[in-house]
Amino acid sequence: MYFAHVGGRLATELQDVTTDLAALDAGGWWAVVVTYEGKVTCARFRDVRPAPLPRPSGPWPGSLRWTSSLDRESYEDGVRRIRSYIEQGEVYQANLCRVLTAELPGDADPLVLAGRLARGNPAPYAATVVVPGMTVVSASPELYLSRSGDVVESGPIKGTGVTAADLLEKDHAENVMIVDLVRNDLGRVAEVGSVTVPSLCAVEEHPGLVHLVSTVRARLAPGQGWPELFDATFPPGSISGAPKSSALRIIAELEPEPRGPYCGAVGWIDADRRRAALAVGIRTFWAERGRLRFGTGAGITWGSDPAREWRETELKAARLIALASGQA
Repeated sequence: MYFAHVGGRLATELQDVTTDLAALDAGGWWAVVVTYEGKVTCARFRDVRPAPLPRPSGPWPGSLRWTSSLDRESYEDGVRRIRSYIEQGEVYQANLCRVLTAELPGDADPLVLAGRLARGNPAPYAATVVVPGMTVVSASPELYLSRSGDVVESGPIKGTGVTAADLLEKDHAENVMIVDLVRNDLGRVAEVGSVTVPSLCAVEEHPGLVHLVSTVRARLAPGQGWPELFDATFPPGSISGAPKSSALRIIAELEPEPRGPYCGAVGWIDADRRRAALAVGIRTFWAERGRLRFGTGAGITWGSDPAREWRETELKAARLIALASGQA
């Protein structure tokens, strides 16, 4: 069965699947997944109603064995290489990510995983999307874009620790840097003077860790819709870097596997009511070709310590990987 459970709504009776972002301005309720590499999947559903997550009807493996696209040595070397690029003036900050992979039986029911995350790692932008060619289960805490009429918001996260006491000056500086990037991105499609920052570097608690979160708000200029919004802001600044063009080039050089839905966008768009909430696809699992994947990463700045950044990727992954593997 194809369905989406996102924003507390259950969407069924799939009507259409398209890669055309312009459809999101035309009408209907859509579940949306855009990979970090830019592959768009927009699924329009007929029946959308407030409802809990459906109960699973299939199995899930008793355990999972994970491999990483970058081992510790390779990851820490990547951190040092980004610091070298910073020293050369090519970039101020870049996100370095790795993808964890486990074999997954073909009859595994993603609703088992979704239920485990809902109970063990509740998240403000949790989403489960099962459509042709795409299965995503996300426990994202980060807002990429919300929309209410012409007002859009983004909630970039930068800075992670076990407690607020773990957050460093480097984390605050990194957050402010990404806020400036998001302001500039939204400014490309916003009414002049409408971009504001209602909240800067607020500490948010999530299961097992804390984040620094800011809010950037803008009013769309006339004639600017979803294609223009994505063109101006994607991929999200918090998972790429600054300047974005340089960060994307360095990421492509250092990361051996595509990120897929991880670090992309996952959420819903109600074109009829001109409302939406799209999360950054972090804390996100996706299934493809008999494999379950999960991404984790950290933002690298000149003040980064390679070992500490590796530990941050472990911290971000630990709780969710344990839940998926039946160890929590």
